[in-house]
Formats: sequence, C-alpha cells, structure tokens
Amino acid sequence: MWSSGHGRGYLTIEWKGDDHERDGERERVCVCVCVCVLGERVYLAKLSSVGSINDEETCERLRGLIHKQVQICKRSVEVMDAVRHGAQLAIDECQFQFRNRRWNCSTLETMPVFGKVVTQGTREAAFVYAVSAASVAFAVTRACSSGELEKCGCDHNVHGVSPEGFQWSGCSDNIAYGVAFSQSFVDVRERSKGQSPSRALMNLHNNEAGRKAILSHMRVECKCHGVSGSCEVKTCWKAMPPFRKVGNAIKEKFDGATEVEQRKVGTTKVLVPRNSQFKPHTDEDLVYLEPSPDFCDHDPRTPGMLGTAGRQCNRTSKAIDGCELMCCGRGFQTEEVEVVDRCSCKFHWCCYVKCKQCRKMVEMHTCR
Repeated sequence: MWSSGHGRGYLTIEWKGDDHERDGERERVCVCVCVCVLGERVYLAKLSSVGSINDEETCERLRGLIHKQVQICKRSVEVMDAVRHGAQLAIDECQFQFRNRRWNCSTLETMPVFGKVVTQGTREAAFVYAVSAASVAFAVTRACSSGELEKCGCDHNVHGVSPEGFQWSGCSDNIAYGVAFSQSFVDVRERSKGQSPSRALMNLHNNEAGRKAILSHMRVECKCHGVSGSCEVKTCWKAMPPFRKVGNAIKEKFDGATEVEQRKVGTTKVLVPRNSQFKPHTDEDLVYLEPSPDFCDHDPRTPGMLGTAGRQCNRTSKAIDGCELMCCGRGFQTEEVEVVDRCSCKFHWCCYVKCKQCRKMVEMHTCR
C-alpha cells in the first residue's frame, strides 16, 4: 500500500494486513485481472465469476477460446485448472524477468492481457509465447506428478537400473504428457485459419522453444538408503527444474533472439534469418519478425504501450534499469521515501510469528 507522508515531501510505503491477507488479496487480484494463457491466442477469460473449471458448461463460457480449444477443454476438464495455474505462473514469471526493463509485462483488464504489445511480431511477443507454452506444460506435468489428474501420473517409463548404477524409482515427472497437452491446446490456434503464415510459424516456433527450455533442464534427483546414512542403495527420479530456471533460460534466448523472415523452400514455408550473415537459429532459440518499439512513451492508441513515466529507476546503473535509459533521456525526479517493513520477527509457541515495524528513509528515483 502507498500512503502520502506528512511533512516535508516524502512518501511512506507500508503494507497493512498480515501475510495471509496479502496472499489472499494477491490471489484474488490475479484471478480477477485475467487468468489466461498469454498472448493473443488462448484466454481463460476473467474468472471472477468462475471459481473453478469443473464441467463442460464452464468450457462453453470461457471467452477467447476457438472451437477446437473448447472441445479439448470438454474432453480434459480436469486438466484446465492446471492450465489456469500455468497462466498465472507465466504472468508472474514475465513480470519478474522484465521488472527492470521499459516494457515490464504490465497487465490490462482487456484481451489480450498485455494489450497490443504481443500482437506484433516482436521479441517481446516471442518471449510471451515461449513462457506461456512452457508454463502450461510445467503446470500440467506438476499436476500429473502430484496425483491431481486421473489421466496421467508419474512417468513409469523411467525404471530399472541406470548405466551409472543407481535404481530408477520414485515419481519421475511425466513431462511428456505435459508437453503433449501444451502442444495440443496452446498450438491449435496457430494451426487454424485466421493467422498470417509468417506469424503462425513464429508463434509455433517460440511455443516449442519454451517447452524445450523445460526439457533441456530436466534434472536427476536422488535419495540414499543404507545404515547410518550410508549410500549403499541410491534411488533416483527425473524432476523438472524450478520454473524460475526455465524463465531465466527463456530470457537468455530473448536477449539473443534472431530476426527472421518467411521464405519458401520447395513447397514448404520456413523462417530464415533476415540477415544472411547470421547463423541459422536452433529449435531452442527465439525468433521474431519485427523490431521492437522503444516503449518510452504512452500511446493511448496502443493498449499496453504505457511508457516509462513514473517508473522507478536506478540512478547509479548504466544498464537498462538506469535512469538515463529507463527514462529515455527525459530526466528523473528524486524523493525521500520512508519505507516501513517488518523486522525482528520471532516465532511464538504455538503458533504465530510476531514482528516489529522498522522504518528507514531511502531515496527513490522516478522517470519524468
């Protein structure tokens, strides 16, 4: 919560309410703002009036789905809450990865949730498509492993003794099921009519690149068994990485994305680097069709183009979060801000945590 300070031109930043209230409010806002698979393709609409997707009639009421997606929803109703969770995960990850950039994944109460920013073939759109496809695969896989879905469970194809000598056991994440569902549900719009061929190819490529970011970071987790903690027998299973690691990998691909154009090779349309001197992109790279705008100024004609006025910047940084670049040369203003935070927290038996309030003055720099 922001509140105006009294006295000589400073602000006080304070959250009123305990952790449970804050988490509950955050969840409510996230659901009401727009629980969706990001981009211009797949929406699970504003679910303020739909608490859970638990029957076929709910699928019919979801705005933004094309007919084939409604049919998938009806056939896989139990999976749709995992898809909704994946959409929330994608929004959170996008906003984390771009928190210090001019475009910071701000959401709107419109469709698409990022406005027209993602309807253009830019590298920002490439990131959104990749992270949303990855998040659906991730969330569905996690639901499989946790026993929430009847159609899938652990990956039982991982069994026996490995070449390294350990025993495959436990619940290996069924990433194959999650990826397959993401491909069928998320990609179907691009494979339907109504999308320009070059943009459809771009979207499909980036969708797959996002899913490969999970596959390439799958890890082996193990547990030792034996007397007094020895490791006479070691059982292992395959697990997905934390989604933050997936987001980091996709963000790295964003920074090195390849500008491409559509060409016809024989009877097949493909995307190739616009600059012939660049090496061809791989299946794990992100691709884009159009240069990005500078995102400096608010454009009311372009929803999602909010500009950087009022954004916080780092006065000492020379990177994109620095005041010179973030503010696009317009300058910035500095205010003294009193920050109120919880400190000296102690756990009391049983069972609550009691904290003090600590106050300190800091300088905050915001773009003009």
